[in-house]
Amino acid sequence: MKKDIIIPEVTHVEMAIVYEFNDVYNTNDWNVYIINNKKVDLEMMVIVSQGFSDTKTTSLLRKKLDKLPANSFAKIEFMQPELFKLNNRFQVTFFEGNTLHEKTFLFNKDTVKEGALRMIPELKKRGILAS
Repeated sequence: MKKDIIIPEVTHVEMAIVYEFNDVYNTNDWNVYIINNKKVDLEMMVIVSQGFSDTKTTSLLRKKLDKLPANSFAKIEFMQPELFKLNNRFQVTFFEGNTLHEKTFLFNKDTVKEGALRMIPELKKRGILAS
């Protein structure tokens, strides 16, 4: 039965943590973005995030997007820098047409830092893409 289940590979969807200026509070903040580089809309997107290490685990955070239009992006959440000492996992599930897709993005501990920032063309901001 398992051999009959087709799990499509997710391509052209990325997750990034971006270091950007917050106009409201006059601070530099770390924010998580989901990027849709596909030519089709993604629907009913659910993102579950959690930080973890051998000794610590954060609570789960869930975010739902009804629709992420083609060639667009959305800000998902603010991240506190203390979380970068942990591995941060983002499990993304969505429909592309009538097909359910799932992908897990991972930011390994201590990899999110100012020295690792690179320009992310889709966002026109500096950040780090997940592995």
